[in-house]
Amino acid sequence: MASTPRGTGIAGCVVSDAELDHTAALLFLREGGARCIYCISRVRRWLNRWFPVEPILPSCSHPPASFPNTQASFPSTTWRDLPLDAACELCLPDGSPSGLRVHAFEVARHVPRFVNDCQGSDERPDDEDSAAGSVVGLRINDIKTGGRLVYAPCVGSFDESLKHSAQEADCLLVDGTFWDDDEPIRNGIGSRTARAMGHLPVSGPEGSLSWLSGLSVRHRVFVHINNTNPMLDERGHEHGQVTERGIRVGADGDSFEL
Repeated sequence: MASTPRGTGIAGCVVSDAELDHTAALLFLREGGARCIYCISRVRRWLNRWFPVEPILPSCSHPPASFPNTQASFPSTTWRDLPLDAACELCLPDGSPSGLRVHAFEVARHVPRFVNDCQGSDERPDDEDSAAGSVVGLRINDIKTGGRLVYAPCVGSFDESLKHSAQEADCLLVDGTFWDDDEPIRNGIGSRTARAMGHLPVSGPEGSLSWLSGLSVRHRVFVHINNTNPMLDERGHEHGQVTERGIRVGADGDSFEL
């Protein structure tokens, strides 16, 4: 992929939910070559109707009918449905196997605010079933090496699916958005607590740091960290609390061998 004029080396994307901060970058990746995008069918529907990423990308790829001799602006994108609670082998853009198998499991039921705020939306949940599969974690297996990575950037609670997946992981990348529950309100970035936004805090007896500390996973890493989270300060007490337990505060450029 990187050998193309605007290549990025990214062969595909697996989308864990429809939140803007997890999907907006798909628009910026449009220039980097043909790719596959996998996501749960409910999330894909939202990305068609309420934040129309899927309809926008083909408009970048195909010239308008009024200019039939114009070449496509950017390579095309293929969308594939990601099954819930079932294994799926990821493909490269040409359809050949990537060597990776992914298993999506539900970690929360949360409808994005832009969906809820749309007038006349038929996605306003009257019960939890209407948001089933809206936020998933990913268990990724390297078929050749047997390496196992679990990715869960948005976690509201530690349910059995996440606990089971974590126990089998070689590397666990887990939600570290906020240090404590009142952090968003205290820093003036919102009117809701961390839990109300779907993020279990890092600190506290029921927080993610306490849970991670009891796991024997080789690589335990906090990701999706908000810029208000004090554990980002390498000289701070909170950063020390995390690292002294053998847990890493994720940063750009991190790499892990599984």
